Amino acid sequence: MSGDPTGDEDPAPEPQAATPEPQPAAAEPQPPTPPPAEAADTGYTPGGVPTFESVREKIETRYGTAIGASELAAETPEGRSVEEQFEQRQRAAAERLEQIRKSMRRDEDESQ
Repeated sequence: MSGDPTGDEDPAPEPQAATPEPQPAAAEPQPPTPPPAEAADTGYTPGGVPTFESVREKIETRYGTAIGASELAAETPEGRSVEEQFEQRQRAAAERLEQIRKSMRRDEDESQ
């Protein structure tokens, strides 16, 4: 019965639906690597020289801190006391200078 197509012979196995075999990890396409992020601005060039921006920022920060500190100091009782002492010294100095000028004028008038 070798030539009988409807015989008892096992029919050829039907092709099964092709199940994809898992691909090895190396064969999977890798997502494109993102471009390297810009280096964080350290304020220095690769040669170690400070950048203009970093120097300006440092100066502005120090200036702002100094202004704030002087404003706060002026608001404290000690700060006001120092300011009053300075004004008293200025007035005393101006008075003393005026006395010296008057005495010099008198000396000039007497010598003539």
